[in-house]
Amino acid sequence: MVTTEAARPASTTTLAQRIVTPGPDAEHDRANDAADTRPDAGGRWTTVVHGFAQNRDCLGPLLDALVVQGPVRAVDAPGHGASVRHARADLWSGAELLVATTGVTDLVGYSMGARLSLHAALAAPTQVSSLVLIGGTAGLDDAEDRAARRASDELLARRLEDDGLEAFLESWLALPLFAGLPDWARFEAQRHTNTVEGLAASLRAAGTGAMDPLWDALSTIRCPVLCVTGSLDERYGELAGRIVDRVGGPAKHVVIDGAGHAAHLERPEATSAAVSEFLAAQRVTR
Repeated sequence: MVTTEAARPASTTTLAQRIVTPGPDAEHDRANDAADTRPDAGGRWTTVVHGFAQNRDCLGPLLDALVVQGPVRAVDAPGHGASVRHARADLWSGAELLVATTGVTDLVGYSMGARLSLHAALAAPTQVSSLVLIGGTAGLDDAEDRAARRASDELLARRLEDDGLEAFLESWLALPLFAGLPDWARFEAQRHTNTVEGLAASLRAAGTGAMDPLWDALSTIRCPVLCVTGSLDERYGELAGRIVDRVGGPAKHVVIDGAGHAAHLERPEATSAAVSEFLAAQRVTR
């Protein structure tokens, strides 16, 4: 197991969450509800974690597809949405908050959420039944690259603090990384529920530059792993290939044709089908 010296949150401290269950009119929101930290009898939870500068309401059709198979949690990552009080959590302590919120779960993470989910799978392997990484990475190998990325994340945090949330989100969504997002998937109103303080703290504590490289630890993962990338996102496609190679037998990589970094939003039907098929196979084999 991978461990760090990061401050450990109390076990009763959890992330804000939105719970969606199968059936009509079954959707509701709960924040920090310890009564829902275990799967229902005979069932399995799926938990989905959004990307940076989003919140739990930015998952689009993926959430609708997954709830067909069983109850789903959409959580606000540390520093985002209603989890802003956890803004200073790094990826390790954020992972502990995540598993304290979910109990045993199938875990699906996008980008920053993928990094957080990967940490959870390493820190609490008995809590993660299977792992889906959409646009994920195991970190930067080179110390100089990490230092450069930390400096870049710090400049981004300062720009956010200087220019304010609206200007930051406008420039963030203008990045080439998000050029393929359809208008509905920009989630501008939802993103504006975040705060300058929360996002800046997240950049500093949980950005890629602050992330420990996890490549050597990937071989310890025993749960099934699915990496999903868009065919237009070559950088993360290469990273996904490396992750699959390092994890070994229980891992595979699916490429979504015509999608970029946010495959679940750019090509939601194809991505949702791939993720749903993977999770359904895990339910059959257990």
